[in-house]
Amino acid sequence: MAIANASMNQFQPVHFRSVADFFDYLPENEATVAEALRDLIKTTLPEVTEQLSYNVPHYRKHKNICFIWPAAVPWGNIKSGVLIGFTQGHLLQDDDHYLERGRRKYVRVKRFHALSDIDFPLIRDLLLEAEQVDRGGR
Repeated sequence: MAIANASMNQFQPVHFRSVADFFDYLPENEATVAEALRDLIKTTLPEVTEQLSYNVPHYRKHKNICFIWPAAVPWGNIKSGVLIGFTQGHLLQDDDHYLERGRRKYVRVKRFHALSDIDFPLIRDLLLEAEQVDRGGR
């Protein structure tokens, strides 16, 4: 269960005890997108470890590969939708600029508002490439 605690800092007024608590906390529209991304990550990269970091799920082998960050998580300043982020996104082939850079040096993200926004084959390819980067293959 998510915990709201006065001792939490102003940036993270909610703390999740588990990934399951995280998903239970999300509004239905964000949960649907986040769960689809989670399923895609876990089926594409079955050996990744899932853990909460910065109060959102991160997926890693050697290092963090990617994360899911919905707008409902108050810390992160995500205004809408659900982000999938690639922690070493600057090393991915993204000639068409599908991923957003913003002011980030390394991380690249893509925002989704509905299941229909997700290009599953493209995200799968990016996950496989990110795994290769994680192995030191780039």
